[in-house]
Amino acid sequence: MTNNNSFASNRLRIGAVVLTGLVTIGALTACTIDSTANSGMGDHSMMNDNGSNTDSVVTDEFGTVDIMFAQMMIPHHEQAIEMSTLAETRTNNPEVLALAAQIKAAQAPEIEQMKEWLAVSGSSDMDHMGHDMDHGMDQMGMLDEAQMTALAAANGAAFDTLYLEGMIAHHLGAIDMAQMILSSANPEVKKLGEDIVSSQQAEIDQMRKLLGQ
Repeated sequence: MTNNNSFASNRLRIGAVVLTGLVTIGALTACTIDSTANSGMGDHSMMNDNGSNTDSVVTDEFGTVDIMFAQMMIPHHEQAIEMSTLAETRTNNPEVLALAAQIKAAQAPEIEQMKEWLAVSGSSDMDHMGHDMDHGMDQMGMLDEAQMTALAAANGAAFDTLYLEGMIAHHLGAIDMAQMILSSANPEVKKLGEDIVSSQQAEIDQMRKLLGQ
């Protein structure tokens, strides 16, 4: 049976990250403007010896937005995997089972990849933040506690419908989030964003066909 508290916790984690990310980006923007205005050096004040922008760099490899994306997408992927694990015991539909296995096979390695980014950058997964925060979850497509409870309680065709509808919304949220890193200076980060957009859009198309949409 799904641990509903874990999903509530995931929602709070992402809410905290979103708010923190917005504050961070705003602060970085303000610092950049102030530095340019007062240094007399223009854009060169923000450049290192390699000509790359350093104001929003966490490490030489990952920028602030790259890290914020990972902090948001890890719990998002975790919920998709838990939803897909439910399918293994709640439906006999071979197409739904194949889709659920495909989602798990794709997203589990991506979670590990993003966790490695956080480890390399020395960044937290932000588990300690946002005990009472719940911002922007609908826009990210994550299922709330009531939706997860309903999914866990369903079986057969009823499960298939809830799973497919929920996963479509979930994937749409992931595609929106991936826009953050499509212009990343890190090729690995940029490629993951592109892979998420292409693979999850293809899965959305497949799920809509299964729903007869």
